[in-house]
Amino acid sequence: MRLLVATQNSGKQQEIADLLIIPGLQLCFPSDVPEVADLDVTEDGETFVQNAERKAKAFATTSNLLSVAEDTGLQVAALSGDPGVASKRWHTGSDTDRNQALLQRLVGEQNRAAKFVTVASLYYPSTGVNHMFVGEMTGTIATQNSGDAGFGYDPIFVPTGETKTLAELGIERKNAISHRAMAFTQVREYLKNHI
Repeated sequence: MRLLVATQNSGKQQEIADLLIIPGLQLCFPSDVPEVADLDVTEDGETFVQNAERKAKAFATTSNLLSVAEDTGLQVAALSGDPGVASKRWHTGSDTDRNQALLQRLVGEQNRAAKFVTVASLYYPSTGVNHMFVGEMTGTIATQNSGDAGFGYDPIFVPTGETKTLAELGIERKNAISHRAMAFTQVREYLKNHI
């Protein structure tokens, strides 16, 4: 069985590939499928669920392949849940620019509680059936960037029970505890029973 992992983000591709090792399952990415190599789905939904389903449906129906897409965001308590679904778009520039902007917004803030949310959507093009899987990871926002593993907000997010940021913990530890790991472990268990 082929499964299209509908993301162009190389960091996410690696994490998801590590989490979806299943006998009989062949993963492919947009660059492997000419019909969707340049597909860019506008993520303007109001929820992670809407964005994940929109992406999975677009890639599945265009490629005619079973597709999985995810939407992930960081919710910061002191910012009323922002940046949320706009995590990648709320501040222009690179990941480092966004991290610095977020740290600036929290200067002097005592409540640094936050959580990552991932919603994964598994979409069957032949039937239009969509299955949703959710993972969450709580933690706090650090006071500075630390670590060079990972991507996005990993250098400023310290998971509950840890003393280092996700970027310091490294990919192996991240894939054991992260929001994306929780969601895609559920995807893996579902697929193992349906291949």
